[in-house]
Amino acid sequence: MQTYLDQLRTILDHGVTKSDRTGVGTISWFGLQARYDMADGFPAVTTKKLVWKSMVSELLWFITGSNNITDLKDIYRYNKLWDANYEDFVARRAAVDDGDMGRVYGVQWRRWLGADGNEVDQLAEAIELIRHNPDSRRIIVNAWNPAEASPDDVALPPCHSFFQFYVANGRLSLQMYQRSADMFLGVPLNIASYSLLLHMIARITDLEPGEFIHSIGDAHIYLNAVDQVREQLERAPLPLPQLVIADRGQASIDDFVMDDFELEGYESHPALKAAMAV
Repeated sequence: MQTYLDQLRTILDHGVTKSDRTGVGTISWFGLQARYDMADGFPAVTTKKLVWKSMVSELLWFITGSNNITDLKDIYRYNKLWDANYEDFVARRAAVDDGDMGRVYGVQWRRWLGADGNEVDQLAEAIELIRHNPDSRRIIVNAWNPAEASPDDVALPPCHSFFQFYVANGRLSLQMYQRSADMFLGVPLNIASYSLLLHMIARITDLEPGEFIHSIGDAHIYLNAVDQVREQLERAPLPLPQLVIADRGQASIDDFVMDDFELEGYESHPALKAAMAV
């Protein structure tokens, strides 16, 4: 995870101070890319503690195609990753507190609404292309729908906007473009989440997990997290763990459950906390 730490240093050393919609303010740098080879170990941040179960449950929630926060809590009741955004969404709309978050990631992945009114399961179609046309350059899942990205329509317009798969030499790689990246709180989760998704899809398509390539637009550190980032950069990274996925004969992306995943050999420095900017 040295690449991630180097990105933090780049932002602190060369970034510009900007205002943002939350009112907190950021130090921002535009345009970063990192490559994480799964052969080197699972890219879980070690210079602070990764909230593993919250990350896994969030990904499984996306995969279900749900737009309701109660479904996330059903998977893992202690997941608080979306609480602040949901509460803000309800307050903005003076809406009923029924769990509805608008057409968030899972809905766009699994139930994209076409111009003809039909729904498209982008994730399932991507997996079928990996299996049957792996040289395709169109193995893409898009979460950014401009018609459904208004603050009135969705709790949070997608930050990780789209991702693309690539198959070569028996290995499956995934590149994700992230329009906006909270480098301290969010990005360690994003790296782990898409790396886990890569492993899951490699498993059900009989491929080896290759690289996760992370391309970022606005990479920023919120001003209320600068001291925590500096403390994190003083810590030496520890060896990467290995991801172990229980073999229950999973054949579909929908077959995985929380207990299927374990980080073997994961050790980290103590947790570092900062208030989430909403």
